[in-house]
Amino acid sequence: MMHATWSYPTAIRSGSGRVSETGEACFDAGITNPLIVTDPGLVDLPPVAAVRAAVADADLASAVFSDLRPNPVGRDIDAGVAAFRAGGHDGVIAVGGGSALDVGKVIAFHARQTRPLWDFEDIGDWWTRADPDSIAPVIAIPTTAGTGSEVGRAGVVIDESTHRKVIVFHPKMLPVTVIADPELTIGLPRVLTVGTGLDALSHSLEAICSPGHHPMSHGIGMEGCRLVFEHLPSAAANPTDLEARSQMLTAAAMGAVAFQKGLGAMHALAHPIGAHFDTHHGMTNAVVMPYVLIANRSAIEVTIERLGAYTGLGHTFDDVLAHIVQLRADLDVPNTLVELGVDPDAVDTIATAAVHDPSAGTNPITVDHDFAAAVFAAACEGRLD
Repeated sequence: MMHATWSYPTAIRSGSGRVSETGEACFDAGITNPLIVTDPGLVDLPPVAAVRAAVADADLASAVFSDLRPNPVGRDIDAGVAAFRAGGHDGVIAVGGGSALDVGKVIAFHARQTRPLWDFEDIGDWWTRADPDSIAPVIAIPTTAGTGSEVGRAGVVIDESTHRKVIVFHPKMLPVTVIADPELTIGLPRVLTVGTGLDALSHSLEAICSPGHHPMSHGIGMEGCRLVFEHLPSAAANPTDLEARSQMLTAAAMGAVAFQKGLGAMHALAHPIGAHFDTHHGMTNAVVMPYVLIANRSAIEVTIERLGAYTGLGHTFDDVLAHIVQLRADLDVPNTLVELGVDPDAVDTIATAAVHDPSAGTNPITVDHDFAAAVFAAACEGRLD
């Protein structure tokens, strides 16, 4: 019998209107002066206003930090840490999509550390270099249903000196409370609903295909896929469908739990592509998804057949692949990386980076340079064969 160590996430307050409980969540976490971290496109919109109102209703002081990029870089963390220290904050409320949630978590993690940020990359036991008692608590409030960063213990930050996406990890980066209020996702543009939703699918899909031994995450990944297949079209077509949006928030969190089992070549390619071409992470995963599935077919066919049977999509690998390709088309996802602005001539650069990406280690087939280059080329050319 195989031995494995498993962990599962945090307290989640799910349902419409629960953003009003933000102040209560602060009290539960011992936060008296939160720094609200969000992105500049959201700072003046209703979701952040609702969070600020809930904090004010609880008679808590707060400030807002929103100086971050869609693909966060080290300078964003430095600026956030400076704001955290200047305001004497004792916790973070991270509001937004994956970028804002990641930045909020990393700020709370790093604000009181003494070592450089890059010393805590998710390599071996580097996370043990941190002082765990100095990590501030985080309340995560997602406004997109995709990354699942709200139930994650890491944040992705680009090291601009190397054009590399670095995963900063510590177990105590896990938010103490998640508020999953579908009303906060209503104003999300369709293209972001689609991109983040397919990011959630990529997490669950890669997790179930990973050869890692984690049957609980495997089962959650199967259900996460089903929820996306069933509810993403409705969420994209009808922005006010709270049931669909609530189910997508659930799917996003489930995807992040599932990928404790592992990810794969979708993410191994999407990370360097995003770092070099500033593409949206979820949409990049959506574009490369069928090409990676085809490349992995010999190792995942039985798993995908089971997924098809479970979700009612059919009983063969080709049934599921055809559904995913059609879903992408229906949701106006580009068929090639070139349509995202990716240069096909970057094949060697991207393939080399993909081989060294942590996600490559749990792909069901070894991701060597030839494998990564072939998938990248197929995704640039649109070759589904």
